[in-house]
Amino acid sequence: MEKADMILSSNYVFTGLENTPKKASIAIKGNKIMAIGTKEEVKSFAGKHTAIYDFDQELILPGFHDFHMHLMMGIIFQKESVQLYNARSSEEVAEMVAKYAETRPDAEWIFGIGWDHTNWKNKQLPHKSILDMYISDRPVLLFNTEVHYAWINSKAIEIVQLTKDTPDPDYGEIGKDSDGELNGLLFEHAIGFVSETAFNFSKEKRAELFQELLNKLAKYGITSVHDLFAAKIAPNQLDDLKVYSDFDKKGLLTARIHVSPELKMDLSEAKQLKNKYQSSKLRMTGLKQFIDGVVTGHTAYLLYSYKDRPDTKGGTTLPPEKIKQLVKQADKEGFQIRFHAIGNGAVRLALDAFEEARKENEIRDSRHVIEHVEVLHPDDVKRFAELGIIASFQPYHIALMEQEAYTTRVGENQKPLFFPINTISESGAVIAFGTDFPVVSLNPMLGIYNAVARKDLKGKQWGENESISLSEALKNYTSTPAYGSFRENELGTLEPGKLADIVVLDKNLFDISIEDIPSTEVKMTIMDGKVVYTNEKVS
Repeated sequence: MEKADMILSSNYVFTGLENTPKKASIAIKGNKIMAIGTKEEVKSFAGKHTAIYDFDQELILPGFHDFHMHLMMGIIFQKESVQLYNARSSEEVAEMVAKYAETRPDAEWIFGIGWDHTNWKNKQLPHKSILDMYISDRPVLLFNTEVHYAWINSKAIEIVQLTKDTPDPDYGEIGKDSDGELNGLLFEHAIGFVSETAFNFSKEKRAELFQELLNKLAKYGITSVHDLFAAKIAPNQLDDLKVYSDFDKKGLLTARIHVSPELKMDLSEAKQLKNKYQSSKLRMTGLKQFIDGVVTGHTAYLLYSYKDRPDTKGGTTLPPEKIKQLVKQADKEGFQIRFHAIGNGAVRLALDAFEEARKENEIRDSRHVIEHVEVLHPDDVKRFAELGIIASFQPYHIALMEQEAYTTRVGENQKPLFFPINTISESGAVIAFGTDFPVVSLNPMLGIYNAVARKDLKGKQWGENESISLSEALKNYTSTPAYGSFRENELGTLEPGKLADIVVLDKNLFDISIEDIPSTEVKMTIMDGKVVYTNEKVS
């Protein structure tokens, strides 16, 4: 009998095929699972050189699959930026930035992420003059917590040569004060005026940052990810793809990467990329496009006007008919399409576009995706299942954003369903989870917790009826993303013949308090049959 390279055993193995864990052992040979059964059944696969791991009470489950993140942008924000999430005023942000800049005297640009004026006492957007008082000799680029608008100082404005006469991009706004002067705020695609200059990292620097990111993914038990390109916010992402490819060719990838460039790109070029990147660890799986922005910036596209801004209901990145045309063309060529759609108007437009594509092109197993779905009209709930659309949620956003930030902007006249995870799930549609890193932490435990608990950072419950079970949350972080990647036959569950992507947690999630989920840590991560992470507790 062929002998295993590795055998894992635990009293709690969540295969993803049932709703509860079971006592089991897993035999691994090469990069695949060769057998799963009782210890007695699997021990015959043990040989002289087989590595044996007994985990007793720890939980073994499929490797986590983050269905929505931004790889290089994320690690740049985490490693090369000041974290501003806890600031409670524009002055406090500026002070934190100045102190951070002192620790990086050679940095050409100073980056930051996480400021949120909706959590400040005055609830007012900031002004460049505040930043200028604290740091004026170097350019500063600070992204808000949702990464859909940014705050810069006068030095940054000078370097990229912005003026009050610079025209706004097609989808975006260069902020101005009451006197018509630049106020240092950039909304949506206007961020590109600065980011294209500021994020000009060398290939060597990108490779260094990417390795750090791979290490973090392994630490959190994440064995597969989807890198969704972010257009103007994070330019040069095709250069990042070359970095990923170099790692893949050298056998250095410790997570499977699925990339989705812009839907707007030339489809002949997109087909070339899809054909070029089709390895087991690096592949292009679809095309992604923003339809709208975010609720807090009044750029999410609603069906009706904002409650606190009756003059607007937000807008779309492209004219609706153009969006529908792009979908029909890409769908005809066999591409999976993923839309950022936060407002109920944007979600409906995405559903309409997919429905029209089905009518014009032949109905196929397209597995198109709508990302975020933060505000939904009840009339559109059943359309996800009817059209075979995957709803991609980032549950930790529920904690990040206070309920009032939505209810003060989206009126009851819109019958809004906020982050309707359970509602869509019960309708029969497929749900997949991710983080939207760097908007929130990479840690899957936080998303799992918020999918179950539905609490914001202040501990206030938000939409208890939209919470789901722990087993559902785990499947939405493992098997359904595999389905969304067209890889359900090789990833997402623990079964003989599937790729050995496995994580071991230091606690059995099914036997602890919900409140202990966030503190649960990864004990071991296995990707492609190799141990890519262990903590010091593992002997």
